[in-house]
Amino acid sequence: MQLERTVEAIRTARLELVPLTAPFIDALLRGDLPATERQIGADVSHWLAIESAHLVQLYLAQLTADAAGLEALGRAMVLVPPTGRRRVIGSIGFHGPPDDRGRLELGCTIEPAYRRQGYAAEAMTALFDWAGTRYGITRFLVLVPSRVPSNPERSSRVPLEIGFNEAESRSDQIDGLGLALEAERPPRS
Repeated sequence: MQLERTVEAIRTARLELVPLTAPFIDALLRGDLPATERQIGADVSHWLAIESAHLVQLYLAQLTADAAGLEALGRAMVLVPPTGRRRVIGSIGFHGPPDDRGRLELGCTIEPAYRRQGYAAEAMTALFDWAGTRYGITRFLVLVPSRVPSNPERSSRVPLEIGFNEAESRSDQIDGLGLALEAERPPRS
């Protein structure tokens, strides 16, 4: 039996970025929403069960990162309203350990009903600050796929608004051709 580590959630004004665990991913992949909700301590929508690929990708990347001593790189985005129930609205995290240039690649997906409300920028900023404080990492990369289901210009807007610059065109096996955006963020004092 594998023991789960206890790593604290990253808290923002409206969100908790909760580390992914094997029992959470297992329940999600089995389609057992009640068990998934018990594991994460928040409501989980059918959208998340259907669109679970990013969460699974983050969890698998975490297994690789564990070998490099980097914990809790993948997280569920839990909306914590002042009143009402906690709800998972998406996922965010790094796609593995830093690349050969010392950059962590970030990915984020949000349930359609919660898009364009500032949650992505809030979560990205918190995760960058956490990575800088915890691991001393200040260089980040975001790949915006050319074939984003909605509008690719809109999808690249959030990283650009929080300080990313165009770095390169790039292709990967998951997203295909896309635009890589890069940022260097000094650690917060």
